[in-house]
Amino acid sequence: MRAALVREIGAGFVVEDVALADPVGREVLIDVKASGLCHTDLTMSRHEMGNPLPMVLGHEVAGVVHAVGPDVTEFAVGDHVVGCLVQSCGKCEACLTGRTFQCEHPEATLRHSEDEPRVTDGAGRRVEQVFGLGGFAQQALIHENQLVKVSDAIPFPQAALLGCGVVTGAGSVINTSNTQAGDSVVIVGAGGVGLNAINGAVIAGATTIIAVDVADDKLEKAKRFGATHAVNSTKVDPVAAVLEITGRGADAAFDFVGIPAVTASALEMIRPGGGLYLIGIIDPTATLPLLTIGLIGTQKRIQGVYMGSTTPKHDIPLYADLYLQGRFNLDDLMSREIALDGVNEGYDALKEPDVTRVVITSGLS
Repeated sequence: MRAALVREIGAGFVVEDVALADPVGREVLIDVKASGLCHTDLTMSRHEMGNPLPMVLGHEVAGVVHAVGPDVTEFAVGDHVVGCLVQSCGKCEACLTGRTFQCEHPEATLRHSEDEPRVTDGAGRRVEQVFGLGGFAQQALIHENQLVKVSDAIPFPQAALLGCGVVTGAGSVINTSNTQAGDSVVIVGAGGVGLNAINGAVIAGATTIIAVDVADDKLEKAKRFGATHAVNSTKVDPVAAVLEITGRGADAAFDFVGIPAVTASALEMIRPGGGLYLIGIIDPTATLPLLTIGLIGTQKRIQGVYMGSTTPKHDIPLYADLYLQGRFNLDDLMSREIALDGVNEGYDALKEPDVTRVVITSGLS
């Protein structure tokens, strides 16, 4: 099959022929029909993060089951499935208590180092399948714990987005913060993931949903997703604007940007006792100064969020059903469809303010 590999950090993606092993145990072989471009993959391709090279990225994957391993019980050939990078063993305390996103043994979804690799390049060398998915390819070999069956009625491009951007954004609001009907929330960063958070806030029943961004195009799109207010932080003081709208500060703020100065301002946007949720990836060398006494006095809380505190086999079907009911907007997330050999250009396109999500849909067969 063909796959877009990263052979050198910072050198971009190169498409070449690779070999895929047959499924064993609980592995499922899928024909990839759509694969979304997420900024996390771009970050991993540009910064040394400990992943062996070469590697195949891509973790927003939708496709059709082509074959199953002998121990697979959940899937059959022909099923439409979505992959998710939440790797869960299904046996540890976290998994058994419904916290699969905190699994203690995510490596259980992978082959052992001494086993035959799932993917090898033309020279027979192991290709790292990042997050156990490797969706920038024509096919992918994935443990059944990382797959979810979805309705055939959902288009593959929209289905692919369910595996990361949707669950991360909507889940941060619905699961992590437990936003309730009548709450006020601030979404800082109205990109692809932030728009899903707005979707989630609507589903949760928040009555005041404030989108904060630097681009008017994104803010206009945020309104289509359900934002009740839009604040351009280059034109007004965003903290003052949020305080004026809410009166005392929002119940929760969600930072999808990951810049310390933005995070600090988001903390000022929440009411006493409110929560700030960190989703955007912050530069690992950056620091965030906190006034501890101020936090104690205001009882504000700060929490990191991983994958929207998602239980994939519950949450992905939920969002899929809401989409089919017309209650969750996936269609407007789609900005551009590209071919497998256009990954580099696709990531360039994500820099444009009117581009929300780019999905590989051709060159996959």
